[in-house]
Amino acid sequence: MNRPALYVGLVLLLALCAFAWYAISPIFRVVEIDEALPRSSDTVGGEYAPEEPMNESSPEPEEAAAPFSAAVVGTTAHPASGSVRIVEGDGATYVRYENYKTINGPDIYVYLAKDLGAKDFVDLGRVRATEGNINYEVPAGIDIADYRYV
Repeated sequence: MNRPALYVGLVLLLALCAFAWYAISPIFRVVEIDEALPRSSDTVGGEYAPEEPMNESSPEPEEAAAPFSAAVVGTTAHPASGSVRIVEGDGATYVRYENYKTINGPDIYVYLAKDLGAKDFVDLGRVRATEGNINYEVPAGIDIADYRYV
């Protein structure tokens, strides 16, 4: 057998293995974060108050204003679960993922988008964890009402 062809074949095989490791290995990495809810947090579009135990003498509230929360929707290739909501606290607005769970991958980011095609979007940064409760700060000056999708 021709030695140069063997060497080229080995180099290509090593390059293929290196690429496969780069592309596949992040899927098996689990990173968990449990960030606290920002202080003095309010949910945009609703009130947020920590639940307090009720006793028999406490009147039941007429209408409990539940914070707006949406389910995280994954895809076939990238499953995800949990909920997401917009909260305000610590003088900023945050996109907060709660009970979030997904698989990792190379170069995945969190965006606010005006449409499903993400033609007009705001980059909130790389996904920092695959599980947990995670806050992503929305840059100052962004009107969160203009962005329907995360």
